[in-house]
Amino acid sequence: MTGTGVVPRRRPGLALGVLAGALALDVSGLGVLNAALPSVGERFRLDDATLQWVMIAYAVAFAGFLLVGGRLADVFGRRRVFEAGIALFTVAALAGALAPDIAVLLGARAAQGIGAALSGPAALALLTEVFPAGPARNRAFSVYAAVGAASFSGGVLLGGVLTQFFGWRSVLWFSVVVGVAVLATTRAGLPAGVARGGRLDLPGAISGTLGLTLLVVGVSSSGAVVWSALSAAVVFLVLFVVRELRTADPVLPLGLFRIPSVRAASLAAFLQYMGSVGMLFFAPLYLQGMLKYSPLESGLALVPMSLAVFLTANYATGRLLATYTPHALMAVGLVLIGVGTGLWMSTPHHGSYALHVLPGLVISGIGQGLNFPSMTSAGLTGVEPEGHAVAGAVNVVAQQIGSSVGVAVMVLVAATSDDQLTGYHLAYLTAAVACVAGAVTITLARRRVA
Repeated sequence: MTGTGVVPRRRPGLALGVLAGALALDVSGLGVLNAALPSVGERFRLDDATLQWVMIAYAVAFAGFLLVGGRLADVFGRRRVFEAGIALFTVAALAGALAPDIAVLLGARAAQGIGAALSGPAALALLTEVFPAGPARNRAFSVYAAVGAASFSGGVLLGGVLTQFFGWRSVLWFSVVVGVAVLATTRAGLPAGVARGGRLDLPGAISGTLGLTLLVVGVSSSGAVVWSALSAAVVFLVLFVVRELRTADPVLPLGLFRIPSVRAASLAAFLQYMGSVGMLFFAPLYLQGMLKYSPLESGLALVPMSLAVFLTANYATGRLLATYTPHALMAVGLVLIGVGTGLWMSTPHHGSYALHVLPGLVISGIGQGLNFPSMTSAGLTGVEPEGHAVAGAVNVVAQQIGSSVGVAVMVLVAATSDDQLTGYHLAYLTAAVACVAGAVTITLARRRVA
């Protein structure tokens, strides 16, 4: 086991900046091409069902490899795995920026997802090493969560601006620049991290990765592929559970799910990303396709959501957590996400931004700002420090599966209507109901535990 290599006291701000920057890179990686989707679809002549894979390819790989990423960080050292993840993400972004066809672009997006899966759990574990338990860690968590919560919608805005002025490939070039900057400051800002030794359970890693990947592919596909992928996913996930119960060095200690806060945080993570990412998938299609906004205008239209998320998470949620439980704030946050998404059911073909678009964005943003820090805190509550990387991976797995399922289910629901706008409205209703039902489930589960 190596030492932690504690960061000097004078540089905790640099450490937080590096970790928050990496989180922003990972989370915005899902949304940064969102505003560019119409441009990508036009360039490669893709329909909506195929176009969703520009987002889903990233989320599938991210979700599928997260548990392995968490375990690798614990076994080989957190900073080492963090650096490897950021490096892979950056190289893959470069490949995507140069992609000559859709196959290369999708492959690059998948590789970016793997890179994010390596760096994400390591970053959260490093945060707990750099900042000791108490006010310093609580404040660091608030900043970290605020950046994470705002990064998706912020990525959509950035993607709109870059696409408008420089084309969709510039979005990926920007990721290359940010990735290089994060790598350049990693050694100066972060400790080496604890390497706890042990071994990587290869059979568990393979079965778990294949199971999660096929699960997301199944819910994101259509026709015979759905049942083939889902059936294979069930087989691999059963094998994974059996293996994890028997091995001394599990990729995922299943005892984590006996902790009520971990279960609640996973549900909240899944539903937040189902609602918010699903909603934002349709945003550029509606704003650009029906309201005739430019990519820049559609990106700017989402600024209020980013502001609501950041301000709520950074200035309100930390104070509220001193008075209320994470479960209470998660429940309120999910209700607000559901209400904000549901309000978009009023969007007409020639709608008013102030009347039909803005209220839903702000309300959903406030909900995300309440939920993200709360679920991040709850996901580590009751977990021993040596399990923080894996516990963090579990929460991010839930987020990525939620985003994949959210986009896939909402696209599927939208396709049930012959009228495009009516289909969008049905998709919003589906996400809204799911978020409110999740809030009720978390509240009832908390009362039973109490």
